Amino acid sequence: MGSGRRERIDPFTLQEPWRRAVQDAVSARARFHEAVGRTRSGPLQDTLRGIAGQMDTLVDQSWLAAKRGDSLEKTRRRIDTADIDNDLAEARHHLGSAPNDQSLASTVESLEVQRATAARMDRVIEQARSQLRLLDARMGEAVVRALELSAQADAGASVSSLSTDVDTMVSDMEALRLALEETHGAPALSPADDDTTGGRQQGPTS
Repeated sequence: MGSGRRERIDPFTLQEPWRRAVQDAVSARARFHEAVGRTRSGPLQDTLRGIAGQMDTLVDQSWLAAKRGDSLEKTRRRIDTADIDNDLAEARHHLGSAPNDQSLASTVESLEVQRATAARMDRVIEQARSQLRLLDARMGEAVVRALELSAQADAGASVSSLSTDVDTMVSDMEALRLALEETHGAPALSPADDDTTGGRQQGPTS
């Protein structure tokens, strides 16, 4: 995110499970801010407010990652791997009878690239789902720790550990977002490029 206005978060523009992941993150952030508000004024509350700011950044990053994941999954659904597999099996069969046919060899290579692209997208989507589930659990843990800290008079080391953990979550989520952007932006994954290179895609789904 830049230093300007934060992007408006609207989980209902996403399909499941991306929607639920964002809703859970937003809910955890609200509970964290409530815990900070219950903390007695002083250095501890000031420190927790700083961590709350990082929680805001974390939710922003999770929203962006979920949006990319949702978009990538929609693109993946348009790739008809069954059709690719059938064409690949047929092309390989014919290539076996004509191993020197460069046109057939190129066809096999193109179909193999398309199949590998779909498999790569599947891996990235599953990794994103898994990391967002983990994020929600870790944010919930951060809320519980903030509530515990709010009742303590001296929480020095514990609050420092919480701050470090939230910083790590922000870094992990930013890395996930960047990975999703890289995957979705790769030329081999572009629907337009698929059309020009013989990519097999299903029609729009409802």
